Amino acid sequence: MRPEALNPLFVETEALEGVGPKLRRPLEKLGLTRVKDIAYHLPDRFVERRAVADLDEASVGENIIVALTVREHRASTGRGPFRAMAEDALGNSCALTYFGRASYSARKLLPLGEKRWIAGRLEQYGQMLQIVHPEHVSEDAAAPLGQLREPVYALSEGLTQGRVAHLVAQALKALPMLPEWAEPGLVARLRWPAWREALIEAHRSHDPAGRDRLAFDELLANSLALMLVRESNRAQSGTPLVGDGRLRARLKLPFALTGAQVRSIGEIEGDIAQKAPMLRLLQGDVGSGKTVVALSAMLIAVEAGAQAAMLAPTEILARQHHETLTRMAAGTGVEIALLTGRDKGRARESILMGLVDGSIDILVGTHAIFQDTVAYKNLALVVIDEQHRFGVGQRLMLARKGRRTPHCLAMTATPIPRTLTLAQYGEMDVSRLDELPPGRQAIDTRVVATERMDDVVGAMARHLEGGGQAYWVCPMVRESESDDLAAAEARYAGLKARFGDAVVLVHGQLKPEAKDAAMERFASGGAKLLVATTVIEVGVDVPNATLMVIEQAERFGLAQLHQLRGRVGRGSDKSVCLLLRGNALSETARKRLALMRETQDGFRLAEEDLELRGGGELLGTRQSGDTPFRIASLEQIQRLLPLAHDDARLLMERDGGLTGPRGEAARLLLYLFERDWGVQLLRGG
Repeated sequence: MRPEALNPLFVETEALEGVGPKLRRPLEKLGLTRVKDIAYHLPDRFVERRAVADLDEASVGENIIVALTVREHRASTGRGPFRAMAEDALGNSCALTYFGRASYSARKLLPLGEKRWIAGRLEQYGQMLQIVHPEHVSEDAAAPLGQLREPVYALSEGLTQGRVAHLVAQALKALPMLPEWAEPGLVARLRWPAWREALIEAHRSHDPAGRDRLAFDELLANSLALMLVRESNRAQSGTPLVGDGRLRARLKLPFALTGAQVRSIGEIEGDIAQKAPMLRLLQGDVGSGKTVVALSAMLIAVEAGAQAAMLAPTEILARQHHETLTRMAAGTGVEIALLTGRDKGRARESILMGLVDGSIDILVGTHAIFQDTVAYKNLALVVIDEQHRFGVGQRLMLARKGRRTPHCLAMTATPIPRTLTLAQYGEMDVSRLDELPPGRQAIDTRVVATERMDDVVGAMARHLEGGGQAYWVCPMVRESESDDLAAAEARYAGLKARFGDAVVLVHGQLKPEAKDAAMERFASGGAKLLVATTVIEVGVDVPNATLMVIEQAERFGLAQLHQLRGRVGRGSDKSVCLLLRGNALSETARKRLALMRETQDGFRLAEEDLELRGGGELLGTRQSGDTPFRIASLEQIQRLLPLAHDDARLLMERDGGLTGPRGEAARLLLYLFERDWGVQLLRGG
């Protein structure tokens, strides 16, 4: 149960004054559904204004507050602006300019002959001074002075700065007084304010100490929850799995294992032979052969008389894993089944029976493998192949599936810098596949200016005529998902006009069945060119696709470019990746594209990406290396995570865990950041 002190923060936003059904939608778009979300909706920046007695004191381009008297209303014909001509105390003229609908209310706001205090940015238009769309208009001199420093919040359509500020003020009033969960010595040394003060101050000024304090809280909650998972895991009893090697000896692999694969299999074998359930992360670069490692681990489980399951994030990937594993394990006699949400009726029944009676050794599937109706004879190892995050909730569901807690191997295809590994996976043991299997050729990566689009389409035509397949990834438009979609649809229309039915389109808004069908058609060779937004699944394997075009490549993060490039180069043929770039390149974008040409080492690219991004070029969340954090920036994660991690360990090892006085406060922190699965583990085990 959530502690009562936090209840006011988890109330829905409708409880706030002024929020009705109409305002709820734009708030939801920003992820603001509860009072807590609004309190943590921190300003992007602050507008600093200066109060001046007259316009002579001000400079063009400056944000000012000044008293002006309105002398004339000038309405334009057609679609021109409405101007209220006003003058200051010295008789200097200034136009207050309004466009579109705002001009209707401007007349009321600015009556003729009346003095008003105006806040806004002073601009020069020809010979005339003007303020376009003043931010505040007030009859009272005192009101604007409260606006000398004003927060600027991220908005969505239907919200205004004033409205968000009004909601934030209400949310901050609801903040309870909470005890200190951070180590007092640390707080004193870094001169951090208490939690409540830090949050209030963050909406008033850009105080770095307060912002750091809030980021630290989020990182501490995460570190603590992951530590509790690990502690709980150590306390569970799993099934020690010792294989005799008979099934692995029958594996007929087309290539010898790399040193990294042999090492990783050895680490896993050592872990699962123990009674405490394994919690290991297998990090492999694109095409480094994670599947073989996972199969070897699952065969050890089967040799030991138990069952294994592999969880994939999407149906198409589950099917692909099933095909690959079945092909690799062909000579072993191991029974491998596939279960997705689509399986119904008799087929499904027969799989469920096979799991209960133990005739199915390995099950591959999507989340369907967790449903209550799915029971196993003896599930002892679970492999989670997932694009980004180790789902703790999923691990807990799995723990109830076996007679004992199964061993767990999480696989990620994204090489994650060490700092972020700690942030996302806590202290999981990590195996790294940092060598590419023999026979894999380097991908020829070239940077091409967008002006040469016709040449690129011509090269694409030659490639397709020669029997090859290709990907065309559309640009990431920063503004919104719907703009991404529009860009993809426009490019698809152009390519379809040239190549006809050989082209298919995949994007995030498609229904899963339609997306799967398009991918299936491409994977089977029915379609030659796949046009996509960045939803091309991690792991989709089409060895015949050897050409990749990424449009406006400068808009993507390095890790993402590397992931996309990894869709080609999966067969033995030479592959090419063309990075189409625009003309206006920032220094960071230039470095990124140069690095892509220079190296294919995903681990190096991930580290460099973090360095480049930490340097202050902030990208939208969709491409900033999916971190599980809302408050902490990448730079703060790098700087503050070691502190948070050490503090979490101190709390667990010296301060009595969640039972002492600081532990009671830490429980509140876990609930506040919704990492309360950490607390539940302590209760339910």
